[in-house]
Amino acid sequence: MSYVGNQPLSVAFLVDTFNGTGSLTTFTMTVAPANTSSIIVAITGVLQDPSTYSVSGTTLTFSAAPPSGTSNISVRYLGIPASGVTTTAYRTVTEFTATAGQTSFSVASYTVGFIDVYRNGVRLNSADYTATTGTTVVLTSGATSGDTVTTISFLVSSVLNAIPATAGSVASSYMAPLTTLPVSGGNTLTVPAVTGTMMVSGNMPAFSAYQSSAQSISIGTWTKVQLQTEQFDTNNNFDSTTNYRFTPTIAGYYQVTGGIQISSTLTNILVNIYRNGATGTMICYANGTLGGGFGSTLMYFNGTTDYVELYCYLGSGQNLSTGSGSTYFQASMVRTA
Repeated sequence: MSYVGNQPLSVAFLVDTFNGTGSLTTFTMTVAPANTSSIIVAITGVLQDPSTYSVSGTTLTFSAAPPSGTSNISVRYLGIPASGVTTTAYRTVTEFTATAGQTSFSVASYTVGFIDVYRNGVRLNSADYTATTGTTVVLTSGATSGDTVTTISFLVSSVLNAIPATAGSVASSYMAPLTTLPVSGGNTLTVPAVTGTMMVSGNMPAFSAYQSSAQSISIGTWTKVQLQTEQFDTNNNFDSTTNYRFTPTIAGYYQVTGGIQISSTLTNILVNIYRNGATGTMICYANGTLGGGFGSTLMYFNGTTDYVELYCYLGSGQNLSTGSGSTYFQASMVRTA
């Protein structure tokens, strides 16, 4: 036979067969069905009502022993439930005793196309009945008084919005905010440790301080600049009361900036960053310049003992100008070690 597209594939339901002995009532099935409505049991080709048997795990128990025969008992599985998941019935069985000439039977709600009809245990073909309303079944020919008419409607279900087992399946829009994730009852929210290749913008030490009280600078000597007022100090690493030094507690690379301002022309104006109490980086040298000297440098701190201070050298005795835009000292972390 020719096909348009791929050849149709069909897969049979899982079926167990057993040999009746005339006395044995219990049989061990391959898998455990959800309940009696999840299997179709037939003995010698005759459909059995679920009330005539029970299931417990993989054990099938008949209320009366089936007759002796080779493979005369069949169990057809309509579905295998997922482990640990509460399931609903896979089929609904409704049984009627017909009156003479009866054709119409009211059944439980069903999905059109998913219902089987039996008359006295024999499955009817689609031409033998009509089932298009979802609530009734109409026989083509009237039943005989006392006929048993059985309908079996099947549960039609689907899994919507399932998450595939592939990377990136869950978009960020479906993730709960970190503040709502559970952190009790054995659930722990773990934040990865900061490494040398990661930015730490959430806790990067940074400060900015300036001189708010005038400081007199002696001629021809390196003098530490006193910066009494902090504009900010994110990690409390700057001492603005005693040593006027910045001692960052996180190892890494820092941009350090400093500057001084005066109100007259001097022969020499030098600005220097002292590292750990010794001359470190000359960031500015000015000769005969009105205003002052300013500059910036990048340096490494070990996060424990390293510190920096701002020093200046003037060619004549002067008072430094005060204010956040005049004499200041600043630093901020740009990356970890």
